[in-house]
Amino acid sequence: MARSSSLSEAEAGITCFASSLPGFRGVLKHRYSDFIVHEVARDGATVRLNSFDLPTECVDVKEEEKAAPSADADHSEALEAFRALCGDADCDALRGILERVAAGGDSDVSPVILKPDADKAHRSEVHNFFKKNFKFLVTDTVEHSDGVQRCIRVRLGSGAGGGRGGGGGRGRKRKNMGDSGWRDDRPFDSRGSSNWSDNVGKFLRFHLYKENKDTQEALGVIGKMLGLQPRSFGFAGTKDKRAVTTQQVTVFKVQASRLAALNNRLFGIKVGNFCYVKEGLVLGQLMGNRFTITLRFCALAAVLGVVAESEDIIKAAVDGLGKNGFINYYGLQRFGSGSVPTHLVGAALLRGEWKSAVNLILDPREGERDDINEVRKHYKEHGDIDMALRNFPRYLVAERAILQCLKKCPGNYLQALKGIPRTLRMMYVHSYQSYLWNHAASMRVDKYGISQVVEGDLVYSKECTPGEAASVDTSEADGADTGSSEIDLCSEAQPEEAIHSVKKVDSEDLLKGTYMFDDVVLPLPGSQALFPGNEIADIYHEIARKDGISLTWNAHGVKEFSITSMKGGYRRVFQRPIDFEWELMTYTDDSSSLAETDLDVLSRTKPTEANELVSSGISGHQSQDKMETPSDASVSTNGSRSLENMPIGSPDTLPKKVAIKLAFTLPASCYATMAIRELLKASTSVCRISENTQLLNLFLTSIVNLNCDAIFKQLEVLKNGGLGSALGICPSYFQ
Repeated sequence: MARSSSLSEAEAGITCFASSLPGFRGVLKHRYSDFIVHEVARDGATVRLNSFDLPTECVDVKEEEKAAPSADADHSEALEAFRALCGDADCDALRGILERVAAGGDSDVSPVILKPDADKAHRSEVHNFFKKNFKFLVTDTVEHSDGVQRCIRVRLGSGAGGGRGGGGGRGRKRKNMGDSGWRDDRPFDSRGSSNWSDNVGKFLRFHLYKENKDTQEALGVIGKMLGLQPRSFGFAGTKDKRAVTTQQVTVFKVQASRLAALNNRLFGIKVGNFCYVKEGLVLGQLMGNRFTITLRFCALAAVLGVVAESEDIIKAAVDGLGKNGFINYYGLQRFGSGSVPTHLVGAALLRGEWKSAVNLILDPREGERDDINEVRKHYKEHGDIDMALRNFPRYLVAERAILQCLKKCPGNYLQALKGIPRTLRMMYVHSYQSYLWNHAASMRVDKYGISQVVEGDLVYSKECTPGEAASVDTSEADGADTGSSEIDLCSEAQPEEAIHSVKKVDSEDLLKGTYMFDDVVLPLPGSQALFPGNEIADIYHEIARKDGISLTWNAHGVKEFSITSMKGGYRRVFQRPIDFEWELMTYTDDSSSLAETDLDVLSRTKPTEANELVSSGISGHQSQDKMETPSDASVSTNGSRSLENMPIGSPDTLPKKVAIKLAFTLPASCYATMAIRELLKASTSVCRISENTQLLNLFLTSIVNLNCDAIFKQLEVLKNGGLGSALGICPSYFQ
């Protein structure tokens, strides 16, 4: 049964704060350019898009490639060898495509499909035969609509001879396929050019800049243009959708020029900073993320004269975040943005309820686009798999994978679940681990506070001795693609760091004062993870029992969906922001950008290149309105900007609005939204933000139109604690 709303923070176990300092109210992600994320690579460098230049390394064609036979050469000897390998029918089909190529009618050369071949080793031999003897032809494997038969498809490669998957011909109309049942509508398989110099790294690394798109969606667009499958790309972590983000991505044997040529066709996406490297990226290969977050305040606070009175509160809260840090909860993104939290799917998997898990993923849900929900409803009522596959967008990776498997094997729900890419399907189980961790963290803080270490706490061991520590490797990513509509894999949601030494604090440790609260960790349940030696361990088993799950034995024999078959891991309970900076500013136009993106910087430093890209529609957040920074605003010694002497709330001018811009770095797997929650002392729920923004807009509209009746009505809402509560204004203020 689908829920009627998204998961609340309390339901996700997010209930405590690190400090008792009062918060203030601001709007998070009012515009997606208010949330800027730059990946921090393993070498500590911040990843930015600042160049579109091609690398100096040249991917030259190998000498043996240059000597390969051309399309109009004599292929009689190779054809006879192919006849011995594949038979008369396939040889005749190959001869036909060679004759059409030799005749010069490249545009009319349609792919041909060889006879079905169930022997994978033989198919590999055929692929290698073409790579050796027909460099200008490209092969890949396609499957029949029955999901069983497979055969090799042969097509003409790109003009340069792209090897297997050279990328040419994607736009060609495919003729004469008829109703054979072969799935020839899929993109041509592309595993990188075989024409590659030994002196150049086999992976192209580039910086991916995207606006208001998640990582999988952006790479899906690029992959479609290049004829690549999503799994061809490697990246260290997925980034927030409603944000402007820059991260490193790798792709196997793709020339930089091909990727750079896409920039003028990409909307909301740009690629640059190209270089060739020896190894591709996998999940978790990053140090962290650098965030630039703008919290927009309301004009209402300025109109009522509250901002000036609240400057001390704001400064204390921001300084408190930098000094005291925050509870290192898994944010709501970990549990999905829809009305079906991913930890519920994970719980069903852990119980072995395969059909229930499938239904949770496929069933209609609140808050989704109407057209997608209609497809869900139609499938639930009629079971029409073909209709659902035609209408589900490609970013619904889990749903489409399940339906494709159910089409092949009706009723086999376990097999359907295994059809989901591994990293994505494991995220459901990891989400349940995160759910338990959050509740345990809240109990630890609520029961013992954050000022001290207590006996039985788990800590990173500073002096590891045999028998005291547990070595746990929690990285389980296998490089599969992780796209999903419902899991908002934010920039911080990465595999946990490998923990090599964890121990339970004993009385001797307490006497020595060896450990501080910063050292305390809590486990993600698994076969090799220790539980705390105090009451906090009980919360794990208590919640799991309520959900019908055991953390000590398997309910079924499927290892990947069993906690006892997973190693487990640890996570710090407490986190401080790194290199923390903040600034207060005023603005009047809600559409103005208050922080520079990479493209904004390029517009200043390389205006010609940047303007060409902007003209192609990249930067939807940009506006002609300029950020206002009053000249009489004083700057404090810590780099923050003071509100003192700012002309806020002048009765003869439009009210200025106040924003605070924060910049800080967090390690991989830490959630920036949890830092913002600590600052505001308010929920990060999307519903809460949306509701508050709606109330604010109503009030501001009344002020601008000088509609007194509407103003008084909205003030009544404020008095009753609606927007007033959201802004940190007590109802008594309006008495």
